[in-house]
This record gives sequence, structure tokens and C-alpha cells, in this order.
Amino acid sequence: MASLGKRLRRWLYLGHRWLGILTCLFFAVWFVSGGVMMYVGFPRLTEAERRAALPSLDWDRVALTPEAALDRAGLAAGEAQRITLSMLADLPVYRIVPWDGATRTVAATDGHVIAGLDVAQALAVAASHPAARAPVALGPVERDQWTVHQRFDPARPFHRIALGDAAGTELYIARATGEIVLDTTRHERFWNWFGAIPHWIYFTPIRAQRDLWRDVVLWLSGIGIAGAVTGLTVGLIRFRLRRRYARGAVTPYRGWMRWHHLGGLVAGTAVLTFIVSGWLSMNPNRWFSAQGPDRAAQGRYAGPADRPFGLDRSALAQSCPDAREARFTRLDGRPGVILACADGRFQPCCAEGARPTLAAITASARRLIPEASPPEVVLIAREDAYWYGHHSERRLPVLRIAFADPAATWFHIDPATGEILGRLDRSDRLSRWLFNGLHSLDIGLLIRHRPAWDAVMLLLLLGGLLVSVSGIVIGWRRLARPL
Repeated sequence: MASLGKRLRRWLYLGHRWLGILTCLFFAVWFVSGGVMMYVGFPRLTEAERRAALPSLDWDRVALTPEAALDRAGLAAGEAQRITLSMLADLPVYRIVPWDGATRTVAATDGHVIAGLDVAQALAVAASHPAARAPVALGPVERDQWTVHQRFDPARPFHRIALGDAAGTELYIARATGEIVLDTTRHERFWNWFGAIPHWIYFTPIRAQRDLWRDVVLWLSGIGIAGAVTGLTVGLIRFRLRRRYARGAVTPYRGWMRWHHLGGLVAGTAVLTFIVSGWLSMNPNRWFSAQGPDRAAQGRYAGPADRPFGLDRSALAQSCPDAREARFTRLDGRPGVILACADGRFQPCCAEGARPTLAAITASARRLIPEASPPEVVLIAREDAYWYGHHSERRLPVLRIAFADPAATWFHIDPATGEILGRLDRSDRLSRWLFNGLHSLDIGLLIRHRPAWDAVMLLLLLGGLLVSVSGIVIGWRRLARPL
């Protein structure tokens, strides 16, 4: 029995040694890049940035109703997931997103379908951007480092346009629809090579193959978990407080081994927490559900599409003179228009009573999960543990519609417009704590006091970096010795 114990201990030590040699460099990269990501995120186009790049709507040139635009696009009302009206350079256009298929763009002046933009038209779109100085076309792009994510697939290919501003801003404009789908700056492009790209293993040849990339991240982080667990186990076995080593030491090691042992005991739990939560972010075994409502639920919430939207241009122009976009929506079958104004407001339009009532929203929300009992409706006026803006924009106030279905599903709905802003079930709320809570330390007290959050995060990252760098030195020395 004693012999078996010795053999198991030996295999534990050997296992940690070679797992550490295999993963310590990855750990060091993850901790350094995680620090960069605290201050420079991966490029994305926020709603505010997208709206700011749109010219104000020219209502005088809008001749087609939404129904006529649907007809020109070859769609019935119930086949459209989203209908918006905005400007394409100096041309008002409807953009219609069907439930199945790519966005269709229809000129609101005469109803012709826009099949694609040439370079000159893309430059005209870019010229409306507030940062535009001397736009220059950089060529067509199908997929590159910044557009590798599959969410960009419906919009490919793109025109890439440099705005010529001091920040080095570049736009990606969908060739088929003329929509700006992404902006990047020189600062973002530079720092992401030390941040999100190595942290997420987001190199284009790998990330372009979604299943391959997912497997690579899962396996690497899984091996890292094994290395961290064996390291913590070895560290605890070799740590002595009572029967100390020579000269009263609590560790038998010296030099870099001593730093690795004691650093691992202090920061090992943080290392293990970071790597396990990062592994969980990949949704292994599909444990966590999608966070958006499905098509059937959205259809039930919107209601029948048998009433026309109409188009009162005068009322729309008066409601929000500098409107950048009009969204055509339905709530309980009742058509409405939401204007996105230049100042950030979302203005329902236009007749009295255009703003949805709490009773109307609640009645429609019950149909999101019709088989469940009537949901609990709560008005959230301030950010809480599940609706907060540490990493993204959040509208407030918001209605939380909580169902007592088997998945304990919540929907968040904007009370001003009736729009569904998100969906969370029990698994998503668990994921929020297992990833955002443990990996990003999205804990209310810390994120409400950013210096405290920064200090704690940097301290944990430095502890993890100490363990990783000492492991690299030890591993390099071991590899330099003969087996």
C-alpha cells in the first residue's frame, strides 16, 4: 500500500511537471493579455456609434410605405423579422431583415431594390461618419482578423474604408446593404494583438473554423485545468507548517522553485478559478442556453401582422426632427414606429398613446411562454446583478418579466418602446456567475467602484503571472537537462 502511494505521488509530480511545461507559456500569455483587455476590448460597433454615423432622415424624399417596401422585396409582413428606415448616404432606404435569409435594401424614393454598393457609394456612406476627414477605400474584404466572427456572415463581403482621421479609424461597410457593421481604430488594432487575440486564441485561420477554434480553446484550457489542479495538490503536499524543513522553512525549494511553490499556494486558487471560468465560457457540452428569444416567441409577442403601419411623414418629422433611424414594430398586433434620435433617445411615434402601456406590454409578454402561469413583472430602475453595463450598453429603466416555467425564464423589455432587450433562463444566470462573476469579477461592489475592481483584478493577474513566469523558468531549465 505504501508502495502504491509512492507511485501515485511520483506520477502526480511528473504529471504536474510536464503539464506545467506544456501550459505555463499559455498561462503567462493569458494573464498579460487579460490585463490588456481590462482597458482595450475587441473592436465592436456600439449602438451609439452606429447611430452617430447615420445622416438625419430626409422625410421629404420618403415616398414608399413599409408595406410597399415589403412588396418590392418580395416578402409578406409576417416574413420580416425587422424593418428599419434610414439613410444610405443621401438616399432614404428600407432595410428588411427576413426570418430566413439576408437583409434586403429597398430605396424609399422609388422602390428599386439595391443589389450592392460600388466603391464610390461606400465612400459616400463613410463620408457621413462624424470622424470622416479624407475617406480612402482600402479594398474589398471577405473575412479578416476583425470580422472573423460568424455574426458577420450575413453581411459579407465588405468595403473597408479608412476615414483619414487622427485615430486611424477604419469602417467595414456591407457591400450588399451599405450598413456600417464595424469600426476599428489604430489604438484598438495595435493593442488587441497583445489582448483579445492571444487571450481568445483568435487568430483568423483558426477562428474562421468555428468548431476547430472551439475545440482548441476547450482542450487547451482543459489541459490547463489539469495542470493547475495537480500544481495546487503538489503545493499543499510539500507545504509544512508543523514539521518544517531545514532552517525552519515551510518549503523544501529554493530560487525559482521556491517562488513557484509559495506563489502557487497564494495565487493558485485564482489561477484555477480563471482557467475553469474561461473553459466554461466556451459552453462545454452546451450546458447554457441561448440568450435571445426564439422566432416563435417573438412572433407571439408581436401579434398578427394584419394591420398596416402607415407613414405620417409630418408627424414623424415633428416627433424627432433629427431622427437617424425609424424602426417599425408591432406589439399585440398594433403597429408602431420607434425613432432613434441623434441625442440617444428612442421616441415612440406618433399619435397619442403611441408609447406602449404597462398593461399592453404585460398582456403581450404573457404570450412569450403561453403554457406558463402569468409572469411576475418588476420595474428595474437601477443596475442589478443581472442587468448591468460593465461590458455593454444597458437601457434603464427596464421591465423584468419573470416566468415560473421549468427553465425559470426572464425577459427584459424596454417599457418606453416595448422592445425585447434580452432573455435569461436559469442556466444563463448560472453562467453569469461562473464566467462573468469568476472570470471578470463582475461583482456589484467592485464594478461600482472601478479603482477597487482594477486593483483586485491586477493583483490577481500579477499573482498568476508570477506562478506562470516561474513555471516557464523551471520548465526551460528542466528541458535543458537530459531526460
